[in-house]
Amino acid sequence: MTVATTSFLEELKAAADRAAAAEMQYRREAAARTAQLEKERAFAFRRLNLINAVTGAVRRAENEETAVVDGLALLRDKVNWSTVDETRNEVLSRFSQVIVAILREVAPSEDESSGSVADALAEFEAWYLDQRRNSFWMLFEQELPELPLVEV
Repeated sequence: MTVATTSFLEELKAAADRAAAAEMQYRREAAARTAQLEKERAFAFRRLNLINAVTGAVRRAENEETAVVDGLALLRDKVNWSTVDETRNEVLSRFSQVIVAILREVAPSEDESSGSVADALAEFEAWYLDQRRNSFWMLFEQELPELPLVEV
């Protein structure tokens, strides 16, 4: 009788172990998917917030040159670039095409074809990813310094 009981308990233990392993696998997959969705959401809102701010700057600009200068200054401020080197200058140069697309969308002229802002932004993002092997939107990751707790 002991052999049958032991065999039965071993089968139950194996089934419990399989269920635990399946649950852990699901939790890992769910955590990875949640992390991916969080990243996509963060990038979507960063995209929206930056383009919204640049659009505001473009609307206030008197001409294309001012729109580009103001839009690039805004971008530099958002990513905390107080200085510009060759690499950053290349990024700014490429992003200026997005600003021009926004300007043409906001204030189209009859003699210019209006390029899609979404297309210009997608092209910029693809270029950045290809060149830097990282998403442009990672530039907006800001580590907050730990501040000591001070009692007043």
